[in-house]
Amino acid sequence: MKSHTNEMFFQLVALLLAVIVVHAIFVTVVRPNAESTIRHHAEMAAAGEDYEVPRSFFIVIKDLEQEACFILMIWALAIMGYKTRSAMTEQKMFSSALISISEGSRVLPEDASQLARPLQSLTESQRSLLLPRALQTALTRFQVTDSVQSATDAVNVVCNNENDRLDSELSMVRYITWAIPSIGFIGTVRGIGAALGQAHEAMQGNIAGVTSSLGVAFNSTFIALLISMVVMFFMHQLQLIQERLVLDSHAYCENNLLRFLRAK
Repeated sequence: MKSHTNEMFFQLVALLLAVIVVHAIFVTVVRPNAESTIRHHAEMAAAGEDYEVPRSFFIVIKDLEQEACFILMIWALAIMGYKTRSAMTEQKMFSSALISISEGSRVLPEDASQLARPLQSLTESQRSLLLPRALQTALTRFQVTDSVQSATDAVNVVCNNENDRLDSELSMVRYITWAIPSIGFIGTVRGIGAALGQAHEAMQGNIAGVTSSLGVAFNSTFIALLISMVVMFFMHQLQLIQERLVLDSHAYCENNLLRFLRAK
């Protein structure tokens, strides 16, 4: 429960920092540079000079939709970074001396309490990790039921539940990966709507407003799709790490404990 509270607090702080940092960068760097570029080329066009309009990075990302997409990207990466750090902490348990059984030994139900002592000596935070929980559950079940199959089923249940929990906790990241392209499409609708509202100016020969609005429409979708691809890549990498953690924990229990158990 405490870890869930800490994670929620981290997510809120990460979102607040992402909003502050990204908005500060857009206000102080992106939008001033974009406005300067637009003003410069408007002056050249008014003077009748020939010029080639560059596809400036600052112009492409200057609008509100792109800013929102960058905020969501940083928030999602922060959440995934937190979960990756948690997975790395879990993986460190594989190098700990949790269970020590000599090759060829037989573990009977009365030996379970002795084997569980290293697990019980762990700190509370370490005991809540997947591998110690799976080992402790298997030993307790074996001691109570005198059944190897029951201990094996206990490990399977713990690992399956952990896999389901890790998958469900990625729901916020999945929502963000859906929200980013959606925000881009909102910018597209807004830009096209603004362009249609300026159609009468285009009919009179002034197409600057229409082209600017269409730029908003296409740039927002372009940036949103790129950011969505980046977030999706890191999300799949995180899923791979978590799935390997569960599989490795199950294999550890099988190789270091379950195969030595013998019922009376």
